Amino acid sequence: MAISVLCYGDSNTYGYIPGSGMRYPKDIRYPGRLQMLLGDEYTVIEEGCNGRTTIYDDPVDGWKNGLDYLKPCLHSHRPVDIVVLMLGSNDLKHTFHLTADKIAEGAGKLVDVIRTFSEEKQGYVPKIILVSPPEIGPGISSSAFYGAFYEEAIEESKKFPKYYKEIAEEKGCIFFDAAKYISASKEDSLHLTPEGHGILAEELCRMIRNL
Repeated sequence: MAISVLCYGDSNTYGYIPGSGMRYPKDIRYPGRLQMLLGDEYTVIEEGCNGRTTIYDDPVDGWKNGLDYLKPCLHSHRPVDIVVLMLGSNDLKHTFHLTADKIAEGAGKLVDVIRTFSEEKQGYVPKIILVSPPEIGPGISSSAFYGAFYEEAIEESKKFPKYYKEIAEEKGCIFFDAAKYISASKEDSLHLTPEGHGILAEELCRMIRNL
């Protein structure tokens, strides 16, 4: 049986194209590229949603709370062997008034749910790769998303690696710092370029093969 890899994230897992708002083809967005790199021994499951938060209800789109959908997602795709969890960027929206440490704590709560729910429903806990999201780009003030995100989001996003690493160590999962390898596009300072998707897939492939 193929090893299942669940990629649970936001618009950068979904494959949002900066500028147009459309979606990259499967062979460009990182989960699709990851599937190509890993081959038939693995099944990569794409679960990206634009605007998804860690554990918070968006006042406009309340259904984008990552906590609410996590259990149904895990249950419908079971058995899940590996979870790549990359959330937190949308928590930096001004409406939430959150700091990087609080956002990392929210991601940690998702890790707890993955552990306890998987143990109950499939009898074992998947390996969890907690991804610290890429930084908000320096051009956010000229982005189409300015107003949802302000300049303070840039500095908070730079703190993600520190706090996500602490949570990963506390929860016993694998830490991956996406900002070491990729950055947001100059187009909107939030979403990845095709090159960014490719690099992310390559680095995650290397990590997954070493598990």
